Amino acid sequence: MQRMEVLKSIRTGMFIGGELMAARSGKTFAVYDPAAGVEIAQVADGDSEDVGMAVDIAKHALEADAWRRMPPAMRERLLLKLADLVEAHGDELAALETLNQGKLLGFSKMLEVGGSAQWLRYMAGWATKIEGSTLDLSLGFPPGVRYQASTRRVPAGVVAAIVPWNFPLLMAVWKIAPALACGCTVVLKPAEETPLTAIRLAELAHQAGFPPGVLNVVTGRGETAGAALVCHPAVSKVTFTGSTEVGRIIGAQCGADIKRVSLELGGKSPVIVLDDCDPRKAIEGAASAVFFNHGQVCTAGSRLYVPRARFDEIVGGVAAVADSLVLGSGFDERAQMGPLVSARHRDKVVGMIDEGRAQGGEILCGGGAAPGDGYFVKPTVVANAFCEPLSLVRKEVFGPVLVAMPYDDLDEVIAAANASEYGLGASVWTNQLDKALAVVDRIEAGTVWVNSHNMVDPALPFGGFKASGVGREHGKAIIDAYTETRSICFAY
Repeated sequence: MQRMEVLKSIRTGMFIGGELMAARSGKTFAVYDPAAGVEIAQVADGDSEDVGMAVDIAKHALEADAWRRMPPAMRERLLLKLADLVEAHGDELAALETLNQGKLLGFSKMLEVGGSAQWLRYMAGWATKIEGSTLDLSLGFPPGVRYQASTRRVPAGVVAAIVPWNFPLLMAVWKIAPALACGCTVVLKPAEETPLTAIRLAELAHQAGFPPGVLNVVTGRGETAGAALVCHPAVSKVTFTGSTEVGRIIGAQCGADIKRVSLELGGKSPVIVLDDCDPRKAIEGAASAVFFNHGQVCTAGSRLYVPRARFDEIVGGVAAVADSLVLGSGFDERAQMGPLVSARHRDKVVGMIDEGRAQGGEILCGGGAAPGDGYFVKPTVVANAFCEPLSLVRKEVFGPVLVAMPYDDLDEVIAAANASEYGLGASVWTNQLDKALAVVDRIEAGTVWVNSHNMVDPALPFGGFKASGVGREHGKAIIDAYTETRSICFAY
């Protein structure tokens, strides 16, 4: 499906209680094609009134017999059916994602659609495997009474899921699949820049047979719809992926409300090349780590550390790769990198490049916006021998910008890698296992890859240290995020 064809399939309403609807206020906001810089739709601009209705409906659906008493195997079956529908509508969903987010169509098909189906099927399996335990107690009162106890995992309740714009469909599935598998109901708020696939996903869930109100989508702005959703008293759990700045606000609000929260936030991931690594492998790995998805990845390898003796060879190679990348629309088969998501974000990234240049960073390639109507930024490599003063070393850019630095010994590079408020991801590039393990054990990050970067799997827990977040996505660990433990004590 190509651009003109998918334009005709756009849904623009919120999806609440099994129905598409406009905002109560009648207000809308524009969404854009970032490759062309043109408006493609006006989407319902939900606010606190719409959020209140969605949460009330989700709360009712949570308590209704159709969901509360549904056997786990039926929840598993519904999630598997949704995975099948995502694949069946894969061409439409991928084209919609490329149109609205800007990523290459091949990546939309492989990652957004293929990854979503994979995560849905993995989490469907957990629906029938949530278990408690039995306990022998040592209570001795009153005399002659014995006790037996058990624990049971029960749904956390109504879940507020707030997702970012870099992987709109996949991130939505990362939230809703485990929540639904655990028996929760969900109100999903997609990013205002990229709401289109979330609306379509909710329609497909309804088609799969999920009862009305189990999955709802409220489109709107973070400061209105998002804030109202986080604060709503009937929401039991908030899960947010986005910036550390917003995550701090959400975490503080949930703390004040004594509300469960998980946060997957920003990153400034180091890529550490050791002296034994094949230079071609290091060049390819470092380029992929930072330029994948146009640099709009929370684990993007945006800090490159290379032994001083090999610095010019490897960093020059990465710059050559960056210079060779063809920028264009995700629908253009020749394109190797698409646009950033919005004009505002493009300007922010360009401003950070300019700031780094003014602070003494040496621009080896790129260095600003690309000409044209879309929101393109040239892939940029910055070299700087004075690590800490350069803001590009400390701040998350969330764009195709790499800052490269030389080092002389292992202790130095580990200290530099850990000298960040973030701790989401990192990678080590070496041919020697003992060297890899020596570095892995000392890196402060939730995920450390060896000879790869940005690789995720539904079975692999994902989350950050320090200001990169609270809690973990994926794997068995995610069950704890969407359930509460109930203890049951029997006297006999």
